Amino acid sequence: QVQLVESGGGSVQAGGSLRLSCTASGYTGSNYCVGWFRQAPGKEREGISAIDRAGNEKYADSVRGRFTISQHNAASTLYLQMNSLKPEDTAMYYCAATPTSLWQSLLSAARYNYWGQGTQVTVSS
Repeated sequence: QVQLVESGGGSVQAGGSLRLSCTASGYTGSNYCVGWFRQAPGKEREGISAIDRAGNEKYADSVRGRFTISQHNAASTLYLQMNSLKPEDTAMYYCAATPTSLWQSLLSAARYNYWGQGTQVTVSS
């Protein structure tokens, strides 16, 4: 059974940094695409960064250049390094995994089968 557990959220001031972690179990990392999503109150879930099965990274325009996704330990841990945080980055952040690999929809939440419980990130101005 695939399980994903996020950690590392918190409250920071604008311009600060956080690193989110997602510990994964129940699958072989190289056979899955993994990604980070976020959802603010009243808004749709947004795909912000993902890695496909070949290890290629994809970023949403809203975070490109500020956030960095990475995998370690045979893909059992997924990270999201978030720098230059802005108040509009405030949201619940989720990691997700899917065995489906399609570059065009890599940041589409509908493509992902497995989800963590989320970790809250709050950025104050």
